[in-house]
Amino acid sequence: MTPTATLLIRRGITGEEPSWSRFEVTYEPGQSVLDGLRRVRIEQDPTLAFRYSCINANACKECMMRVDGKVVYACTARLEPREMQLEPLGNKPLIRDLVTEIAPPDERISNTASRVKG
Repeated sequence: MTPTATLLIRRGITGEEPSWSRFEVTYEPGQSVLDGLRRVRIEQDPTLAFRYSCINANACKECMMRVDGKVVYACTARLEPREMQLEPLGNKPLIRDLVTEIAPPDERISNTASRVKG
């Protein structure tokens, strides 16, 4: 029997009551929580929203979330063969599912665009 990790993921958007989705993924030692999330999105639910940039955009901190109540980087937090509870950051505005607004207000596109026009 192949060991599995269970990801209990808080879902939803701003202004709506959150819901929870449970996903089982194959567990392999050394995998990160981000690896598990990517597997969920590829194999089970392409609508799952989470953010990561890693090496591609040189924009670390994109994958920050709460795992079992602790703020972690999903790319360095290890997947474990048990149930793990994943939630968006609690101190940032929610966009959808595990995605929160992490850019400072003065660096967001809408604010930058309005300054350019003005």
